[in-house]
Amino acid sequence: MRIIEVPLEERSYPIYIGHEMWSSLSAVLKQRLTAKKALLISDENVFPLYGAKTAAALKEAGFSVSSAVVPAGEESKSLAQAESLYTKAIEARLSRQDVVVALGGGVIGDLAGFIAATYLRGVSFVQIPTSLLAQVDSSVGGKVAVNHALGKNLIGTFYQPRLVWIDLAVLDTLPRREFLAGAAEVVKYGIISSEPLFQTLEKRWDDFLAKDLEVLGEVIATCCNVKAEIVRQDEKEKGIRALLNFGHTLGHALETATNYTYYLHGEAVLVGMVLAVHLAVSEELIDLQTAGRMLALLKGGGLKKAPSDLTVEQVLTAMQQDKKRQADKIVFVLPVQIGSGQTYTTLSEHEITEIVKKYLRWPESLLQIDYII
Repeated sequence: MRIIEVPLEERSYPIYIGHEMWSSLSAVLKQRLTAKKALLISDENVFPLYGAKTAAALKEAGFSVSSAVVPAGEESKSLAQAESLYTKAIEARLSRQDVVVALGGGVIGDLAGFIAATYLRGVSFVQIPTSLLAQVDSSVGGKVAVNHALGKNLIGTFYQPRLVWIDLAVLDTLPRREFLAGAAEVVKYGIISSEPLFQTLEKRWDDFLAKDLEVLGEVIATCCNVKAEIVRQDEKEKGIRALLNFGHTLGHALETATNYTYYLHGEAVLVGMVLAVHLAVSEELIDLQTAGRMLALLKGGGLKKAPSDLTVEQVLTAMQQDKKRQADKIVFVLPVQIGSGQTYTTLSEHEITEIVKKYLRWPESLLQIDYII
């Protein structure tokens, strides 16, 4: 078992990473928490697989457990669903000394974290991420939120968990589409934050996709280490943490424009990263060889085509609601070399419009570096 610390003074917490760790969970929960009651929040896909194991570990640690199971999918990240979970917490008589446990992927982590942050002005919560995307990204760093019809994650806050519990074994039941969506976030870290990770992915991509435990453990630990260090420097995204939004400006717009029902989050972010690589070339921030290496790795995640009825106007309108905008400027993160990026607010509306048009009309061509706007 590896333990990575997220160093935030009194809000510091550990990330536990290992394989088949369920037998150790109760001891860690008992050591880290003083709560008497736990509200276990999960979804209809994950709870039948791991709900009983998690509840048993909580009970063994001395907690009385109430469970709340929501529909799977991004549509559950809503104020309506949050209200139903507040009711569950009230009915369970959860106090400020008790704990919310998130068992699931990024949607559950964000939703349960939002509940924990706002119920009784804040109760403890624990992240048990069961998707690759949640393990490498969304479970670490304390971003919790729900969506609005006009924009993704517009209603939320920063609220750190007490611990993150990452068991690699749960990825055995993760559908391949979900795994590839998480792989997009892994590539994000390589392109924008870690050249050694990028090189590992280039060399061992097939092993990674095959869930080789050595590679999987190394990659997930590297992503968590990178995220922990960035969060240490910039917990509330006033500087360097904004780089982790690489691919997210266009990605979130695609999710919003399709009502959160067509793309998985990682699928939309992968599209955003591909388009950002092309924009970086057109802005002369990276050369063709570097861009080609980036696109080759991104291609391994699979570029999802847009729905046939999606329009440029819908995407651009959704982008205007992006929470990262500065005044009337849309913020893009663009790579400047492998392992490094910068934020930009100087891209022209024409550049953005043209690259979105090309994705909607000829998505496959964007994976070829000789096709530059």
